Amino acid sequence: MARYGKKAQESVEEAMHKFKKGELKSGGSGKKVTNPKQAVAIGLSEAREKGAKVPQPEKK
Repeated sequence: MARYGKKAQESVEEAMHKFKKGELKSGGSGKKVTNPKQAVAIGLSEAREKGAKVPQPEKK
């Protein structure tokens, strides 16, 4: 069974494009994102807000 839905994949892809162009900013501080893992996390978070099929983040 698929872990992520198609809409989630599109959201992550869009976030990565912004990251590679240097246009992706973090939500709280508004600083430029420099880590690709952070870009993926932002894409998944945006997908969750839109209601896409994405598992909940792991609790630490």
